[in-house]
Amino acid sequence: MTVRTRFAPSPTGLLHIGGVRTALFSWAHARKNGGAFVLRIEDTDLERSTPESVKAILDGMHWVGIDYDEGPFYQMQRMDRYREAVQQLLASGHAYHCYMSKEELDAMRSEQEALGLKAKYDRRWRPETGKTLPTPPAGVQPVLRFKTPLDGVVAWDDLVKGRIEIGNIELDDLIIARTDGTPTYNFCVVVDDWDMGITQVIRGDDHVNNTPRQIHIFNALGAPLPQFAHLPMIHNDQGQKLSKRRDAVSVVDYDSAGYLPEALLNYLARLGWGHGDDELFTMAQFVEWFDLKDVSASPSRFDKEKLLWLNAQHIKAADTARLADLAKRFLDEKGIDLTAGPALVAVVALLKERVQTIVELATEATYFYQPLTPSDEIIAKHLGADDLARLAAFAAEIAGLEVWDTASISVFIKEFCKSQGVKMGQVGMPLRAKVCGTTHTPSVDAVLALLGKAEVLRRLA
Repeated sequence: MTVRTRFAPSPTGLLHIGGVRTALFSWAHARKNGGAFVLRIEDTDLERSTPESVKAILDGMHWVGIDYDEGPFYQMQRMDRYREAVQQLLASGHAYHCYMSKEELDAMRSEQEALGLKAKYDRRWRPETGKTLPTPPAGVQPVLRFKTPLDGVVAWDDLVKGRIEIGNIELDDLIIARTDGTPTYNFCVVVDDWDMGITQVIRGDDHVNNTPRQIHIFNALGAPLPQFAHLPMIHNDQGQKLSKRRDAVSVVDYDSAGYLPEALLNYLARLGWGHGDDELFTMAQFVEWFDLKDVSASPSRFDKEKLLWLNAQHIKAADTARLADLAKRFLDEKGIDLTAGPALVAVVALLKERVQTIVELATEATYFYQPLTPSDEIIAKHLGADDLARLAAFAAEIAGLEVWDTASISVFIKEFCKSQGVKMGQVGMPLRAKVCGTTHTPSVDAVLALLGKAEVLRRLA
């Protein structure tokens, strides 16, 4: 059987990094086994689903580079198919109409809770042999409920969590269609997975409680059961479930913060899965190594420092021209005129080994295009009267340097220090402070070479 997996987000907000990890594992499983990866948009929640959220999902998938073979499919475009499946369940006796009002349901639940019972629909409209049903109230549109088996257990061998068994007595008679005929989430998911031939349902373990209900619907429809793999939650550094209010959870946040998509994927791949001690790898290697049996059943903890380290490693390995294009976006946002300095590619080549994010890269690049104003602390420490006098002498002498490159400037600085009877730091740090406005730069000879002789002399003056 051809492996077919899917990622099925609801368009009710931005693309969550937990969702990205789910998509990544589903994608990798399909790629590893020569199968197909399907994107499905579960948009039946009309009150919360928005076109903006759909766009955010598609843009997020594109940014991280997880490609899909089929889709996106939209549930709202499949209503006729769901209605057909609803009629199949009615005809087979696996579903029934329920006329219980919301007020009656709330009152029933209150009574159950007062008695210390689990709040659950009492099945008063469920047809059974020898049972007399109430007369349907006039003018009331019924919901459609699924006829859940009353005894026995529903079980499956989860590809991550192992054997899971749940007693049917714990399950309600699920509503599968609302009063307006709109099908509900658990029902649509089953019909979609059946029609799309999904062989492995890989999703977060917050869906474990949905699985027994969905298995019953699969069986009632006569549809083949997929395998299920429930991935553990991602927790923040405090051990709490990632929160939109508390944590950076959207891929948009990481794009804006200057992370590379391949670094984020590399990091997310290591949350709950591992290949020995390997920390840094490509997506091609991840696909080659990936196996669901290696996914941990325990929650993972999001480590921001580890992600930063990985991002720095990927920046070092990335194509310099690509990094320049990425940094330009942030420099443009700051209004930096890139024609007022050296080629950005050359600047990036000098800085890429020193930074952890593209935002940091753009910030570091700024002083090549406009000198920064040194802080009072830097002025007090590195630009005193003696320092400024020494820099004036330095400027006068280096103006005569004929070959302006890193090697020549390096030799000149060493000879100047020797002639002045000072250490390298007594020239290098004031030079950085005066020319760049900061003391945190790469090798000062390389910085001066890249800025150009005229600009260095202008700044020293």
